[in-house]
Amino acid sequence: MVSLERSEIISMLALSITFAAIPFLLSFNNYYIFIATTITLLAVIVVAWNLIGGLAGQLDLASGAYLGLGTYVTGTLLIRFELTPWLGMILGGLTASSIALLIGYPTFRFGIREVWYALSSAALVPILKTLFLLWEDVGGPAERYLPYYSWSFYHLRFSTYIVYFYILGALLIITVLINVLIKKAKLGYYLVAIRDNEEAAEMLGINTRKYKLYALTLYSFIVGTVGGLYACITGYIHPSHFDFWLSIQVAVLGIVGGLGSVAGPLIITFILGGLAEYLRTTLGAYVEGLHLIFYGAILMLIILYKPEGVSSWIKTIFQKLKTAIL
Repeated sequence: MVSLERSEIISMLALSITFAAIPFLLSFNNYYIFIATTITLLAVIVVAWNLIGGLAGQLDLASGAYLGLGTYVTGTLLIRFELTPWLGMILGGLTASSIALLIGYPTFRFGIREVWYALSSAALVPILKTLFLLWEDVGGPAERYLPYYSWSFYHLRFSTYIVYFYILGALLIITVLINVLIKKAKLGYYLVAIRDNEEAAEMLGINTRKYKLYALTLYSFIVGTVGGLYACITGYIHPSHFDFWLSIQVAVLGIVGGLGSVAGPLIITFILGGLAEYLRTTLGAYVEGLHLIFYGAILMLIILYKPEGVSSWIKTIFQKLKTAIL
């Protein structure tokens, strides 16, 4: 039976306390909490992507599609049937994982991998975006707004972002915990073997297709669930939620953070996500898009000097802190 080590339990508690304290550190400023909420949402997706991209080594670029599906399922059910998003998020996650299985099964069945898998998964984003633009029954190109409530747990609609931040914080902790437990389980060892050498894993008797589908299904379910919450945060549904830039950003942060690492992608998402927002609000005020140049330059420097990801740096820092404390 897989269990957490003492250091892992302490790390999870520290992460929980940190998230509980952030609104206090931000003086409950709604704008800053909104930024923190947005970065946390991105962090959940990046850590979920680590299951398929980091552990299994599959360069998946469909997170924007799964997020969009989650927003539409949750938002449409709330608008039309007054169904609570708490249930809508689960249904959104199931819809996303079902679509992922429909795409993933034939893809893995015919041995499509590496850059070809990346291209096939990336194609899902514009395809779904176009379909929903043409689908008049769910709004087509028009924005459809969720019913407004200043404070309703049933409708998951609030006038403050604090509640969304804490919900996403809980989802992030759960996603991190899933990653840690899978890494320590048989499934994690199989996924790492597939990432390192898929042919060798098959020769050892590992059903590579089955385990890659496990990782893909779980990852897409988490992203689809988060998509439902994203619909409540933005307050509307629109085909623009099928965002290809999000898919690229998630993969880049997962790679830069370190494939297979849990702490690396998590920490780098908060650092670069916060930096990107700071650059946008400062440099973006002078020239539109100028912040992206500096953001891209920072990513290039990290890739040039640390192509394997920053997880080794983070691991070294934690080891020094552990030694100093003990």
